[in-house]
Amino acid sequence: MLHIRLRLRLCIYICIDFVACSTDSIGLMSNVVSQVEGEYNENTKNWEMGLFGYAEVMHDTEAKKCKPSGKIKGKKPPPGKCNQKNDSDCCKAGETYKVFACSPPVTNNTKAVLTINGFEKGEDGGGPSECDNKYHSDNTPVVALSTGWLKGDGSKRCLKHIRINGNGRSVVAKVVDECDSTKGCDAEHDYQPPCDNNIVDASRAVWVALGVPKHKWGLMHVTWSDV
Repeated sequence: MLHIRLRLRLCIYICIDFVACSTDSIGLMSNVVSQVEGEYNENTKNWEMGLFGYAEVMHDTEAKKCKPSGKIKGKKPPPGKCNQKNDSDCCKAGETYKVFACSPPVTNNTKAVLTINGFEKGEDGGGPSECDNKYHSDNTPVVALSTGWLKGDGSKRCLKHIRINGNGRSVVAKVVDECDSTKGCDAEHDYQPPCDNNIVDASRAVWVALGVPKHKWGLMHVTWSDV
């Protein structure tokens, strides 16, 4: 009965995490179950902690399936181009950059890297936002998502809201733009490299709401979920 319960609960946890179990996940699940069963301790009752740990491993395995879809060659920005207001990177001549058409699976606690972006006219965000063709105040909690998260998984998150968790706080922000993971190093993208596939590019209002000191703005590991 113990083995049956373990398999049932493992399947429930993982399927909830990924929405649906893929064929590959089912194969991996069998190996995980064997490990969990072997680590069950009758005295300490700690198998659930191990179970969640293995579920996290399963999530990371699924995430790694999002592989680069290609590469682009960088070129030196023309004089006066590539706005670096928020310490944005500029493309380098001859350097190779990976591009992605996908992003890691979205869960109730999706891991991401929070970056900072200017959404007002003339800032490092470039042109108007992808979702509404408008500029937005940096004092408003708005974000751009990597291509796969914005539209690649069929969810079409434009103008919807997400909850971002980081630094012991959370904030709800509106999705208004794409952090393009498929293209870059051109005028349209202000001669900046393509985004990684796990980016939540946020206005300064998001960083303020999360209580991050200004000198630490730029890069932070967070989690997010749909609202």
